[in-house]
Amino acid sequence: MRAHSVTVVNRRDTFLVVLVASLWGFNFVVIDWGMGAVPPLLFAAIRFTVVAIPACVFVPRPPVPFRTVAVVGAFMCLGQVGFVYLSMHLGLGPGLAALVLQSQAVFTIVIASIALRERPTRAQVIGTGLGVLGLFVVAFGIGGHVPLAALGLCLLAGLSWGAGNVVSRAAQAPGGLALTVWSATVVPVPLLGLSLLLYGPAAMGHGLVHVGWNGVLSTLYTAGLCSLVGYAVFNRLLSRYPSGHVVPWVLLAPVVAMASAWALLGEVPTPAELAGAALLVIGVLAAQDIIRLPSAVHGVQIHSPERTRGSVPHPMSASRSRVAK
Repeated sequence: MRAHSVTVVNRRDTFLVVLVASLWGFNFVVIDWGMGAVPPLLFAAIRFTVVAIPACVFVPRPPVPFRTVAVVGAFMCLGQVGFVYLSMHLGLGPGLAALVLQSQAVFTIVIASIALRERPTRAQVIGTGLGVLGLFVVAFGIGGHVPLAALGLCLLAGLSWGAGNVVSRAAQAPGGLALTVWSATVVPVPLLGLSLLLYGPAAMGHGLVHVGWNGVLSTLYTAGLCSLVGYAVFNRLLSRYPSGHVVPWVLLAPVVAMASAWALLGEVPTPAELAGAALLVIGVLAAQDIIRLPSAVHGVQIHSPERTRGSVPHPMSASRSRVAK
């Protein structure tokens, strides 16, 4: 049975989405600490193998078509995490990786406004715009110190995450754990195949032998807290609220990532990074109408008749039919 959307995020769910953003922010430091000599795509494959194990034993398949599960896995797991791990392997630091990845908030709101006809409020547009401005401040501040390929891969990760958010929102699967676990089942084999193709069997064998305790603990954190807990909560919130009410909160993740990288890895943020992070925080608060900017005070949410009744137009269809379940 399809869950109906509500448009006001209650305090408990606000706390949950802030907790998820914090877990995901610290995640980048944990990945950097644990990857070591393991090829990045192999390290990601290990993570999602651990995530997928409960699907075989404990968690029933979500009541949505498997093609939906596969698409969510392809975008939110395979694309997003694969590109992030590659970008960090090429030299993008944890704090910057977390910051650039938050382009997903813009991609999500834009794609949702087209595919799901979810019109963002004026406050959400302004808040997201401030977040984008923060990203540009950081980009201009770092200059040529970061490989262009690493930045491009991280932006592709943001695009992939944004597309996955919209598919998850359209599916509106009850709960969130089942979709999270089962979407991970489509990831390990492609990642292992790509890793074998790019690095060869010798590098993969060497990586497996030298995973070490850092890699084990990192995998437990990324698979257990970030994937199983984080995405389960996040997908549940996406099934309950419009994307624009949930996604901007994730812009807080890079603030946590930069603070953690500073404290634990000695990665001191530049003035541009600090200014960009401040703009991101202000953007989140403005998008959620917690603080009111002069031009955002009178923002009004616009709903189409279908959204009011809780139906979701199919992303690939020009008609106004419901998403098939």
